[in-house]
Amino acid sequence: MNDLAPAAAPGPTRCADPAAGTPLRRAAPALAAYAAIRLLGVLVLAVWSAADGKDWHTLLTARWDSLWYTRVAEDGYGYAVTMPGGDIHSNLAFFPLLPWLERGLSALLPVSAADAGMAVAWLSSAAAAWALYATGERLHGPRAGIVLAALWAALPVGIVQSMAYSESLFTALAAWGVYAVLTGRWVAAGVCASLAGLTRPVGVAVVAAVWLTAVATLWREHNGGIRLRAALRAHPGLPTGVLLAPLGWCGYFLWVGARQGSFTGYLDVQGGWGNGFDGGLAFGAFAWGLLNGPTAAAGVALLLGVGLVGWLYVRGVRRGQPLPLAVYGGAVLLLALTAKGYFGSKPRLMMPAYPLLLPLAAALARRRPVWSWLAIGAAAAGSAVYGAFWLNGSGPP
Repeated sequence: MNDLAPAAAPGPTRCADPAAGTPLRRAAPALAAYAAIRLLGVLVLAVWSAADGKDWHTLLTARWDSLWYTRVAEDGYGYAVTMPGGDIHSNLAFFPLLPWLERGLSALLPVSAADAGMAVAWLSSAAAAWALYATGERLHGPRAGIVLAALWAALPVGIVQSMAYSESLFTALAAWGVYAVLTGRWVAAGVCASLAGLTRPVGVAVVAAVWLTAVATLWREHNGGIRLRAALRAHPGLPTGVLLAPLGWCGYFLWVGARQGSFTGYLDVQGGWGNGFDGGLAFGAFAWGLLNGPTAAAGVALLLGVGLVGWLYVRGVRRGQPLPLAVYGGAVLLLALTAKGYFGSKPRLMMPAYPLLLPLAAALARRRPVWSWLAIGAAAAGSAVYGAFWLNGSGPP
């Protein structure tokens, strides 16, 4: 059964002892493992880039979307490029929290906006790793928390966590927001959800986790014969958290709409980039095209990858993953797979869906440490090599 009560103990697998030390001290091994894996990725990138005649620093701070974020930080919104086919790429597609932080940090310190973006990403990714440790610790014990943070660092596209992109910032806010729901800190959950909604369009997934868990919590209390007023007293801050959660996402969506003179202004901006949501039709057509051409092997690999992701999600739900994690992870996965646009970016779009890794983390945590760390070490090495190859090639759009 799903853990619908955010503050309730998740079952016999919970082994965290609050008296074992401060939260940061308990998370220190996870943060060390995370930092080591990401440092390996950056070092391999630096060596590979030097051999390829490129600069690793430029690849992390001044390519693809990072250039758009930097332009927003330096010049504000209003910049657009008309493509040869007539499509308009507007910087209104990029949510504002990362550029705001880049602008603020570069004003306080002698660093460029691009370097400020990388600093935000590195700090945010560490904060995300801490939140993942706290989640794994709460559900399956300290070892699972360490493994969960390490697995997230060792994702094939984990190098994005070290780039001046918004994925790390978003994942940190989302993971702490979902953790706040798990622990009954509704106001903190609402604040994190609102900030996540100012970071990426997928911030709506955090809002859904807050709202649906709140509804489920009140419904359970109602079925237990508790009146609404008494239920709200038993869950302080719940109405405030629910009201705060959508403010960031809705605020930016409505601001862009007002600026564009249309309620659907943000969707129109995304349409200019060739993005949008079509229920997965474009993705299905892309996979079918791979299967029916000389790239059939790539099509089979793509379907196997999607199948693995789906299996991990279903396994987590069937093993009693708490409702906020299931809702958040499912929403991120759904939005990533049903969006049209550049399909090479889908692994990056799914990177914040860390709940998918919980079944693997729990399983590895039960193994002998030597085997667990051999598996994680192999994944980390593969991630480092793939990340260097990816950024020196097509890279994330």
